Amino acid sequence: MDIRDRDKMKRLDKTFELNFRLTRLYANYLEYYNEVITTEMMDALCGDGEIDEKDGLVAILCQIFGLDIDGSADERVLIRDYLTPSVRIMDPERYRNNPYYRNIKIPEKRQGRWELKREKYPAYRGVIAADMIFGDGFAEIPPLGFFKEEFEFPAVLEDGNEWMTLTPVDLDTSDEAIERAHGKVVTFGLGLGYYTYMVSEKESVESITVVEKSPDVISLFREHILPQFSHPEKVRIVEADAFEYAEKIMPSEHFDVAFVDTWRDASDGAPMYERMKALEHLSPDTEFIYWIENFLISRIRALRYAEICARLDKGEDMTYDAVVEYLSKPL
Repeated sequence: MDIRDRDKMKRLDKTFELNFRLTRLYANYLEYYNEVITTEMMDALCGDGEIDEKDGLVAILCQIFGLDIDGSADERVLIRDYLTPSVRIMDPERYRNNPYYRNIKIPEKRQGRWELKREKYPAYRGVIAADMIFGDGFAEIPPLGFFKEEFEFPAVLEDGNEWMTLTPVDLDTSDEAIERAHGKVVTFGLGLGYYTYMVSEKESVESITVVEKSPDVISLFREHILPQFSHPEKVRIVEADAFEYAEKIMPSEHFDVAFVDTWRDASDGAPMYERMKALEHLSPDTEFIYWIENFLISRIRALRYAEICARLDKGEDMTYDAVVEYLSKPL
């Protein structure tokens, strides 16, 4: 690399360092400390109105993370350009007024290893609130949301472990796929049937085929959720492996839209995302949409960046433009 490219790489290295740092801080917080912030704590900090609630949340998070607004330049950038824009206070009524929340009642039922139940977020529990936000120069901001009151949501558990939820982030990250649905639709992954319900309500949707491999999940849905649909006649459920269906059956079905949602998060989803992307050419007339695609791209981009660093450490000569092209190239 020439001098200009080395300077650009230093800036890129700093961006990925900040991306990784915020991701690690959030992962640790969400795993171990996501209920540290309480209503009493927020009232004590913001009750007199001198500090608004978002600034209060940012201040408390800085304390939890050991960040100092008057600290190093990196810490100031992390707080100003990453943490602060990521924090948001969520409106519970916006979600309670969602058609699925209003019209579909989830009973507490068990079927084999699977269970339907309702769970709760306590007030000010931190949660990932939307898909990853991409900024300039490969900057990445994972949105972190908080409700000011307790919030209840339905969930599917497998062997007592949360497998599928219908939290606000699940609603928000499905909005685009619902909006783009039309004609003949196929969705991979059933869960609580949120996407299936919302799409079935659209006049522009002729039918929706659901590909789900768990017979217990299908049974729970058919018995307790599907009868509540306004248009159950639009729904066809196929018990099958998503990738086998996409490879062997889907090409002859001629779907207009496919929504793929077979993963819990980006860590297990990235390999499945790459695998399904490789099958898209078999159904060239179908528009493929992927749940939390930005998080998946972020995961793959991080792996590519690590590969680039390893290649540079071994002495391989790459221009900055070649690095950017490799990080940006589609699957």
